[in-house]
Amino acid sequence: MRVAILGCGYVGLELGRQLVARGHEPIGVRRSDDGVARIEDAGFDAVRADVTDRGDLDAVPPVDAIVFAASSGGRGADAAREVYVEGLRTAIEAFGEREGAGAPDRLVYASSTGVHGDHGGDWVDEETPIEPTTEKTEVLAEAERIALEYPDEYGYEGTVARFAGLFGPDRYRLQRYLEGPVTEGYLNMVHRDDAAGAVRFLLEEDIARGEVVQVVDDEPAPKWDFADWLADECGVERPPKRTKDERLEDDELSAAARRRILTSKRCSNEKLRELGYEFAYPTFREGYRDAIEAYRAETAD
Repeated sequence: MRVAILGCGYVGLELGRQLVARGHEPIGVRRSDDGVARIEDAGFDAVRADVTDRGDLDAVPPVDAIVFAASSGGRGADAAREVYVEGLRTAIEAFGEREGAGAPDRLVYASSTGVHGDHGGDWVDEETPIEPTTEKTEVLAEAERIALEYPDEYGYEGTVARFAGLFGPDRYRLQRYLEGPVTEGYLNMVHRDDAAGAVRFLLEEDIARGEVVQVVDDEPAPKWDFADWLADECGVERPPKRTKDERLEDDELSAAARRRILTSKRCSNEKLRELGYEFAYPTFREGYRDAIEAYRAETAD
């Protein structure tokens, strides 16, 4: 299977490595020379192209599937729309208008559980109506609709892989939770290797066409419990805690920060489990083990 990974960054590089290991042919697509070099260093083919540029995408060879994992670089809603909506639409058109064997059979779009909004700590799954609360998550919700509906016009099908908060190599948040203060709420997380693994699994098993699948580990974690566990494992004092009300008393909080504090939910992975995916890191306990061992080794010197 030949797979174009558009926006081949944190998850995309790992997806490419997993595909290579299983005998597939990934092609990473990035718009910068540095991004192309990272793909080549990861051991698979790269194409320099901007996903928002139709002409650039013509340089990508024929593929069986496309994975849209591009990032807006943490910028605002306008930048998000340019990438997630316009870029996604451009990619669907560019690949869909190819003739014969050059056209892909399916698309997997990487979204975010942020589209759920606030549910007061209740469980949410793929059947829960999404309630985006920010301009950016509204853009992500629109992109999900495009990913599920627009490929049909070109004879192929889309799947939405809705990622929880990513962590793993270079993205462990040790200091934040070891030092605190930690505000109450839930953490919905998935290790990078499982985010990539779930997409690979959906492609290899040829399942969940036209569907949304939440990609999150087995255990949404109360932030206070997670921080205390992390401190105990690292052999340091447990961090100070704050309630939401205490945190919201800070007059310097941005509107976005206030929304994050007030947003609470627990994301279910029951569907992904029922489809048959086996997690490499079922919870944060397994996922943070390497980071904890590295921390203890560093602080012991």
